[in-house]
Amino acid sequence: MLYQVKLTIDYAYEAPSDHTRNLLRLLPCDLPGEQRVLARLLTIEPKPDERRDCLDFFGNAATSVAWHGPIGAVAFHVDAKVERFAPPAPLDFSPRLSALAAEIAAAQSLAPSAPHHYLGASPRVAPMPETTAFARDLLTPGMTALEAVLAIGRALNAEMAFDAEATDVDTSPREAFAQRRGVCQDFTHVMIAALRGIGIPAGYVSGFLRTFAPPGKPKLEGADAMHAWVQAWVGQDMGWVEFDPTNNQPAGVDYITIGSGRDYSDVAPVRGALRSAGGHESKQAVDVIPLEEA
Repeated sequence: MLYQVKLTIDYAYEAPSDHTRNLLRLLPCDLPGEQRVLARLLTIEPKPDERRDCLDFFGNAATSVAWHGPIGAVAFHVDAKVERFAPPAPLDFSPRLSALAAEIAAAQSLAPSAPHHYLGASPRVAPMPETTAFARDLLTPGMTALEAVLAIGRALNAEMAFDAEATDVDTSPREAFAQRRGVCQDFTHVMIAALRGIGIPAGYVSGFLRTFAPPGKPKLEGADAMHAWVQAWVGQDMGWVEFDPTNNQPAGVDYITIGSGRDYSDVAPVRGALRSAGGHESKQAVDVIPLEEA
């Protein structure tokens, strides 16, 4: 499936901000066999005084920008053309969960995709006895690693309610799980904690999800959204698989990846520092347009 992706993020400050510096992770990436980027462009208004484009440790496209003088607003615009490939048939070649630890130990690599980076605590996901207990209650004798991932993702979808007002970007997984409410970031962090608690390496994927208009109604411009879902390592033969606990489904052809890491802190779309007075307002608009159906 071929998509045109358009993203705009606007920030407006109550007072002009000085010494503003941002680290951006907004551009889709190439994933062999999964996703191919035909074109991508990040434009920034006003034009920054400094800009550096690079790849981070996990292979995500990262852009560092800075302004030397005061600015009262800033806008980030992404325009990309991305081809997403349909995932293969869901055959389970993963080991039994009881044998996964041996396969992790046999992975003698510290490359960005090595499972060792995704098994312990990370900046936003600490060990949580409550999610570990939740996951263990779902396990059955002889269950494979992939079966465990699917069972936990589906159970969390049933257990938690999507509620955009219940949490914010700084809400911890423990808080979200305690109230059983949150958004995609919360669902993803809670599932990562649950998987790591039973020995399954798990990480965070940031990207876009194509959405559909209600029957009989036109799709609104800018109504798509940035999204997050889980990646889990299920053995040497299958490697990484992706599941979206918010929507109770494997990530497939409707998902466009920006980047991945241990948790949100590794793939936050916009991070930075500034010196200002008062608060700020932000707004976001996303369009994921299927070109093959246009």
